[in-house]
Amino acid sequence: MISKKYKYPVALTIAGSDSGGGAGIQADLKTFSALGCYGTSVITALTAQNTLGVTGIHSIPPDFVKEQLRAVLTDIRPQAIKIGMVHTPELATAIAEVLTEYKNIPVVLDPVMVATSGARLIEESATNRIISELFPLATIITPNLDEAALLANLPISGVEDMYEAGKAILREGAKGLLLKGGHLPGEQITSLLYINSSEPKVLVSQKVATDNTHGSGCTLSSAIAAFIARGETAETAVELAGEYVYNAILHGADVATGKGFGPLNHFYNPEKLIKNEME
Repeated sequence: MISKKYKYPVALTIAGSDSGGGAGIQADLKTFSALGCYGTSVITALTAQNTLGVTGIHSIPPDFVKEQLRAVLTDIRPQAIKIGMVHTPELATAIAEVLTEYKNIPVVLDPVMVATSGARLIEESATNRIISELFPLATIITPNLDEAALLANLPISGVEDMYEAGKAILREGAKGLLLKGGHLPGEQITSLLYINSSEPKVLVSQKVATDNTHGSGCTLSSAIAAFIARGETAETAVELAGEYVYNAILHGADVATGKGFGPLNHFYNPEKLIKNEME
């Protein structure tokens, strides 16, 4: 019997499944693997989905979500958790009930509310429950502009509006916030990063001229979780994740997958699973 001397960095995703493979659980697990982490998953919803849009959503019963969570957390303890699509208020409560027992694990909360196609992915009543029960557990929250507008209850049409929305979301109890500006027009993306501060760090990156961006938000949040699982600080994890997503979009920009918004190339430069010595 070979002795076990190593552990992989483990990242857990709690999210919905994308039957088209570009977003959700599928994108998260691809990202974890590409960044050298061992990925585990808890599925909150099944979607009938492809590159053209979402045609159906089936929520997983909250008790079974809790059972999945406890099965993973009691055996394969993650170093970071990513939470994505939480379709109903009952699911938010179920996730919070279990995660309050594991408060020392960093949580990246991607408040998935609207798909790239414009389809709403959660019940309206779930938003308040996400704020009240999941915000307090999150290390960092990563809304896009549509999601930030819903969370802040403010319209966002420019960078100045992003500052106001950021302040409003922080008042809702967010400890860390990455407010993504990718939906604004222009050749550059301006995002605001709040880490233990009411004043943001401004992050600027170039846009890639492609509509192959399906799952980019899921990929970014799971990449942040992966880098945190590898031992990076939240701020460094955000910056490294941004570089990874930019390159994943760039290397998938000229590939046709489906007839609509295509996926990223998660494996443009994959890493082997990282082996860390056991303590």
